[in-house]
Amino acid sequence: MNTIDYRLLNEFQRDLPLCTAPYEKMGRVLGIDQASVIAALKRLRQNGKVSRVGAVFRPNTVSSSTLAAMLVPEQRLEEVAALVTACPSVSHNYSRIYRWNLWFVASARDEKRLAQVLDSIEADSGCPVMRLPLVETYHIDLGFDLGFDDGRTPADDAPARRVATTRHATSTPTLSETEAALAAQLTSGLALTSRPFAELAARAGTSESAAIDTISRWVLDGVITRFGVIVRHHELGYTSNAMVAFDVPDCQATEAGLRLAAFPEVTLCAQRVRCLPDWPYNIYCMIHGRDDQRVLAQIDTLRKRGGLLDYPFAVLFSRRRFKQQAARIANEVAYG
Repeated sequence: MNTIDYRLLNEFQRDLPLCTAPYEKMGRVLGIDQASVIAALKRLRQNGKVSRVGAVFRPNTVSSSTLAAMLVPEQRLEEVAALVTACPSVSHNYSRIYRWNLWFVASARDEKRLAQVLDSIEADSGCPVMRLPLVETYHIDLGFDLGFDDGRTPADDAPARRVATTRHATSTPTLSETEAALAAQLTSGLALTSRPFAELAARAGTSESAAIDTISRWVLDGVITRFGVIVRHHELGYTSNAMVAFDVPDCQATEAGLRLAAFPEVTLCAQRVRCLPDWPYNIYCMIHGRDDQRVLAQIDTLRKRGGLLDYPFAVLFSRRRFKQQAARIANEVAYG
């Protein structure tokens, strides 16, 4: 990548300017004009390094969602993965190296509809679906510091990230009809044009200023955990992807989750419901790296520094990415 591409991807993964001409403002920081910013983003999106420019919504704020896993016979993995990927409610779908070998995230307008989606996948595939809803989130970001993973494991005195824990709401908050429309349109990201918020507002049936104000409020309230350039980690060289799950006593879960979330190499950290007897784990974190050995070294360091050496854990490396996109948010009457 050239210097401008690198800076676009590294400096604007969060805190995208919330103004009428965000790309113009980004250009002033980079020392280039608006047209050059837009052209670079289009090129990066075309070559797969950028997924979209837009929002990462905190789970269960504008829709109901859950992580789920399936136990699929190896000879049927391609078939079942294709069935899951075809479901519009599924945003991420990965095969992982474990007995429960297909892992996906599904979202729907409410918990009742989400349960129907999962029931349908289970019935159509003939494979069991393990449901792992959120209990508490500690860090949901999925951004990547492109200069962080240089082959070293974190130093003992590495600075910790400041994080705040947010408890999972048991039901999705009610959005107005206009807010629901805005959230649904924002799913696909901002247009790469001179007035992207004006185009977004027009699609959602609101004004440009109202759209910017609503998104600003969502960022402030933590409904949106990150607003910026959303990159695709595999295309940027982060080809190793491990989900690490720990079995921590529930009374210690929040403390352990917050310790893990503070490490900069952790892009996601949350507590989820256990699914006994098949799945005893309740604390999850995601680690992305350049190769498996580096990721394993980082996990060893996290266990030591995070005080987790005494707890059972499982490391599930990603084997194949079948689907990776923003969660689909349906604009339906149920929101309002």
